Amino acid sequence: MKLLFKISGLIDALNEYVGRAIMWLVLVAVFLSAGNAIARKAFRIGSNALIDMQWYLFSGVFLLGAGYVFLKNIHVRIDFVSSRLTPRARSWVDIIGIIVFLLPFCWIVILMSWPLFFNAWKSGEMSQNAGGLIRWPVYLLMPIGMFLLLIQSISELIKRFAFLRGLIPDPLAHVQEENPPSGEKESGKSALEAS
Repeated sequence: MKLLFKISGLIDALNEYVGRAIMWLVLVAVFLSAGNAIARKAFRIGSNALIDMQWYLFSGVFLLGAGYVFLKNIHVRIDFVSSRLTPRARSWVDIIGIIVFLLPFCWIVILMSWPLFFNAWKSGEMSQNAGGLIRWPVYLLMPIGMFLLLIQSISELIKRFAFLRGLIPDPLAHVQEENPPSGEKESGKSALEAS
């Protein structure tokens, strides 16, 4: 189990790092969007490349952030159902959902999006907008984002099984509480690291 906890910790650290990095993309996208709008309205100048860049940044936030959102358990969840389940039942529902739906979905999207990226990279596909950007960087975000979500799914499986075996506290406990005490989070991490 120590090896699995180490793998889970590395995956969590990677998605934590990516999540914190893409928070800056939101700020850049907001400034770029506002600047572009002001330049168009006030000075009647604009750039299709800047509009494309704005959309690329938004795509990066949503696609690269999927693993981080799953790590923090702040994704869309049917709370009125899950809140009525016991912690063990919630973990089993998550395990089944991850294995039956999420892992296959991520794998299929990776398999289908990789050729899209590769063909755009090979052909040098450009935006349809005059003066727009090349397309392959934004196409690459999809397989990378799905890969980050896929490995985070594996980390979450490790944590759910460890909880069911009584090795760590409930990783979903904070779903029940809006703002868990910081000590609870730290004790959960220390138990995971100690095992």
